[in-house]
Amino acid sequence: MIKQILKISLMNLRNLPSRFGISSVVVVGIGGVVGVLVAILAMASGFESALSSGASSDRVIVLRDGATDEMASSIGPEEIALIEILPGVAAHSPELYTVVDVPKMDTGTYANLIARGVGAGAFEVRPEIEIVEGRNFVPGRTEIIAGVKAASEFRGLAVGSEVSLRDSTWQVVGHFEAAGSAYESEIWLDFPAALNAFRRFSATSLRIRLDSPADFDVLSEAIEAESRLQVQVISEPSFMEGQSVVLRQIIRSFGYAVAVIMAIGALFAALNTMYTAVSTRTIEIATLRAIGFSSVPIVISVMIEAVILALMGGALGALFSYIVFNGFTVATLNPEAFSQVAFDFNVSTEIIYLGMTWAVVIGFFGGLLPALSAAFIPITAALRGE
Repeated sequence: MIKQILKISLMNLRNLPSRFGISSVVVVGIGGVVGVLVAILAMASGFESALSSGASSDRVIVLRDGATDEMASSIGPEEIALIEILPGVAAHSPELYTVVDVPKMDTGTYANLIARGVGAGAFEVRPEIEIVEGRNFVPGRTEIIAGVKAASEFRGLAVGSEVSLRDSTWQVVGHFEAAGSAYESEIWLDFPAALNAFRRFSATSLRIRLDSPADFDVLSEAIEAESRLQVQVISEPSFMEGQSVVLRQIIRSFGYAVAVIMAIGALFAALNTMYTAVSTRTIEIATLRAIGFSSVPIVISVMIEAVILALMGGALGALFSYIVFNGFTVATLNPEAFSQVAFDFNVSTEIIYLGMTWAVVIGFFGGLLPALSAAFIPITAALRGE
């Protein structure tokens, strides 16, 4: 039986060029499904990566009890003074998280941009931050540094430019990279200067780098034991995960919904194409059965042909999405942070594998019914062309 399957399958594949027109319908249709699915999932993966890549297991964020994000939190200077001397704290940075309106580079319309006032220890807490152009701000001055993605997405953030934030004017003195994380979509300024400019009296969060990840429990217990502290400690990976979950789910749900709709269309296209291919080979298939080939090898050979066409389409769609979208930078509103986050599409191996799996499934079911039809048509009727 295996020899029969191989012989019929090879014969079918050799004849594919003669059926180029109808075969290309399957390839293009399934390629479109895989291409769209890969592109949308790459967007979700890129957004998730932008947030998660900025998280480290040896860093924590301290928020007010009950706060779910930095916008809703407030930590006074007395509390910061108590926390910074607790066991496990290697470096700390009191921070003011606020949102400002800055015009977009492409449209000129105003959009939310995160302005983060950071303490003197911010670069020690986040050693991945690197100034790539210009210099760091001088404490006490109205100077800012902009993440490279923020500088590319918003106007007025070139080094040497001045930008208005609320009622004050700030000079851009540098650009920084943050290993591709969401920090690159922010502007940073001196914490005391930010408090003064935005008329605030307390930090919204306290970022801490621990001596080691194992000190998380030590610090948590020390904070719980201090009755004067009404704060919570969250590991940075957990916090970043919570910041990305809503938009990630929206993007993935949308992607799967679109892919399912397109897959249904591609499935019918595959069915129609394979039925057409089988109908043009009715006499050929009947002849094979008449000379001793059984129905099972014929069914399997037709399905192999359909799956191979589907794999060709899947590879075409995945390749197109990789070339066009991988590394492509976009910005979107993060509903958890109420601000724009710029990120790169990430066409990962896992996403391509998922897209190819969809292609195989479509090809399998698209070839099943035509294969059964070809194998069980009466031989005499098929030889007469009925």
